Amino acid sequence: MAQKAKKDRAKSNTAALNNLHIGSLTVHALFLAFHFLLRSRSLLAYGLLSVPSFVCEYVLESSGRPKYDATTKALKSSGEDLAAAGLTEYMFDVIWITWASIISVMLFGNWGWLLWAVVPGYGLYLGSGLLGMGRQLAGMQGATQANTEAAPAQGNRRSRRAA
Repeated sequence: MAQKAKKDRAKSNTAALNNLHIGSLTVHALFLAFHFLLRSRSLLAYGLLSVPSFVCEYVLESSGRPKYDATTKALKSSGEDLAAAGLTEYMFDVIWITWASIISVMLFGNWGWLLWAVVPGYGLYLGSGLLGMGRQLAGMQGATQANTEAAPAQGNRRSRRAA
């Protein structure tokens, strides 16, 4: 049973990574062809704003790609779950927003890079949520300590009678 789950995750990870690489190759090749053949767009902005997408793609590839034994072709590791929420999901979002920005640059000019400003804005939004949760946990911990200190000392019966 456990092997079936690993094999299913390996298949889904392989499919997701292949689709990711094909999509990335398509979008970036279209942009470069558009830049060199039709209209010139800023290659400096393209390079700077595509680097996070490439880094995310590399991290997803290195952590999510299944690993097989070279001799027996048996599955050694199915890789991390690429459908997981959290940082993995955020990395996919960075890649997709970069693709949308590249397409908007092709359609609307260099002003399309402003769409990429969604990425740090969304990161700040998520960070503020984590900060709020941290404050809430710190407040709960402070309240728990206050309740512990306010409780009367228990002692044994003889010390309670003497008081």
